Amino acid sequence: MTINSIVLIAIIIILLANTIGAIITVFHRPRSISSILSWLLVLFFFPVVGFLFYAFFGRGLAEEKLFTISSQDHVGLNSLKSIILKNNKNYESRIPDDTSNNCKKVINYFDRSEDSPLTRHNGVKLFTDGDEKFNALFEDIKNATESIHIEYYSIFNDNIGNKLLTLLAQKAEEGVEVKVLYDSWGSAKTRGIWFRKFEKSGVKVLPFITGRNVIAKARLNYHLHRKIVVIDGIYGWIGGFNVGDQYLGESKKFGYWRDTHARIHGSAAFLMQERFIMDWNASVRNVRDQINFESKYFPENKIPYDLNTRTQIIGDGPDRNEEVLKGGFISMILNAKKHIYIQTPYLVPDDSMMDALKIAARSGVQIEIMIPDMPDHAFIYRATQYYANYLTGYGIKVYNYHKGFLHAKTAVFDDQIGVVGSMNHDFRSYSLNFEANAYFYNSNIAGQLRTIFNEDIKHSTLITEETIAQQSHWLSFKQYFSRLLSPIL
Repeated sequence: MTINSIVLIAIIIILLANTIGAIITVFHRPRSISSILSWLLVLFFFPVVGFLFYAFFGRGLAEEKLFTISSQDHVGLNSLKSIILKNNKNYESRIPDDTSNNCKKVINYFDRSEDSPLTRHNGVKLFTDGDEKFNALFEDIKNATESIHIEYYSIFNDNIGNKLLTLLAQKAEEGVEVKVLYDSWGSAKTRGIWFRKFEKSGVKVLPFITGRNVIAKARLNYHLHRKIVVIDGIYGWIGGFNVGDQYLGESKKFGYWRDTHARIHGSAAFLMQERFIMDWNASVRNVRDQINFESKYFPENKIPYDLNTRTQIIGDGPDRNEEVLKGGFISMILNAKKHIYIQTPYLVPDDSMMDALKIAARSGVQIEIMIPDMPDHAFIYRATQYYANYLTGYGIKVYNYHKGFLHAKTAVFDDQIGVVGSMNHDFRSYSLNFEANAYFYNSNIAGQLRTIFNEDIKHSTLITEETIAQQSHWLSFKQYFSRLLSPIL
């Protein structure tokens, strides 16, 4: 037998083993059809190497229960609900409930799916500029007297990162409880030694649980994507900004950074507090370092009764069998009567979201979507372009924002519901990341978000059938190819 024959037989054996292994690997656990096809594409066309990629990014968390959502782990939920119910009754005794039926459907869906009750005593302020957001956040931190709880996807060792940690160290030295959670992947350029120098002042810093044992536990593909700050239990911050100079527009690559964050003063901060405590307790190595449910973290007597923005805080992640945030969006899209406005840096929806958007558009709902016109992830950007072109064919208006990088994750439905949070419209946010959104059932907040959208249109270009037709064949190929991989990007 010649050397060439031996090599040919070896190649055939490898390819056969690769094919059998690919089929067994992909089908051994439940997953969407689109995800199955995408992973088969990778495993078939990249023998051996594809399996290494799958080992880090493709395995799920099905057998690893990061959170057991039970009465004891869902930190004092029954007590928390009673506090919120008491506040709601005090509110309703003065102001009648005029929540629309469409809003009530969404409220009920989230409450039943996520055990997230509606809160009524809230004041909300929106921020779209990084400097303004961090200046206001730092003021809240300076005024903290009891606790400061922070979790971000990215915290960088740069100018704004050092300002934040230095301020936190000062508050810790004053006796304020300071705890920080971060995602190891999102903060990949930040070394633990940088955090440790602030821990000497009493700041407690932890990587989210998915940052531990990433190889053995197959956690590399699952990230803490929430951006939450809770101060003294009554001030909550939630949205799209991370902690880094680029989010202040100081990156040459991205230029001006257009994002949206919300500052909430009120009982919705209780839900954010509970979310932080659950994430912290899941991430500590020693049970003694867990946070217990205590009334000081939920100071109901400090909530002013003149605040009246109805709000729900919804957390979601791969620890759940149901994609709650995506389901809520589909419900709102299908219940919309007049118009929908969405801002997202990534537009890579799955089939169910696509169907909802198309049904709403065909039913006469005016849908407008805004995306960036520059990439921060090449494949996702090309896939976003594909879906933008596709939705344009259904009468949905899609705008390319060109003043800088659009990173906002917001939505407005019929000027009744406003959404601000961390969830992008892609497969990763739907099923892989740990996300958090705030839902405001308030025409004033929804109106503000719509005004912001309209202002951003002044710095955007509408995608048309004509501009799509002018694309090169090479660009179209990249878009189509990226779309094939979209379920695993």
